Amino acid sequence: CSSDLLTQSDLTVLITGESGTGKELVARALHDFGRRAGGPFVAVTAADFTGDAAERDLLARAEGGTLFLDEIGDLPLDAQARLVRLLQDNEAKSQRNPLAGKESARIIASTHRNLRRLIEQGQFRDDLFFRFNVVPVRLPPLRERPDDVPELVQHFLTQAERQGQPLRSIDPAALEALRRHSWPGNVRELENMVQRL
Repeated sequence: CSSDLLTQSDLTVLITGESGTGKELVARALHDFGRRAGGPFVAVTAADFTGDAAERDLLARAEGGTLFLDEIGDLPLDAQARLVRLLQDNEAKSQRNPLAGKESARIIASTHRNLRRLIEQGQFRDDLFFRFNVVPVRLPPLRERPDDVPELVQHFLTQAERQGQPLRSIDPAALEALRRHSWPGNVRELENMVQRL
């Protein structure tokens, strides 16, 4: 789907990919380059979704911005039921008096888990899946996109320089070896390796 559809709409996005592929970075980019960029970006992990008062406050904190729900596949079933209610409240708010100046939050979710398999196993609610799976975005692991490695290495070297490290370069033979590596930790592993260099 087009980047304009992802950034200039309020469609719910479900980002899937292995750990370390950059799911939160994509969510932040969708927010930062979208029409809600002036609003808050509120990121919540599944472990934070505990049922306390802060959970009820999520929509208010993300109002006019983006609510990013990270690793939703790790939510227990009781938390999934609460999340369905939270999403229903968000939808109801967006339908109530849109001219009142109060906007609901855009919802972006991510997971490293196979939600369809979890549904089959009775570990994930299908109604919750269908609420999230409006615009699915799959982030492939770094081993499936070795041509990205040189660009990422350069980005991380530049980032290190901005943080006060001396400017470094990498030998073409070493860069080729990096392209051939399987990167089980994905982009996060590559970033850590470049920082160690």
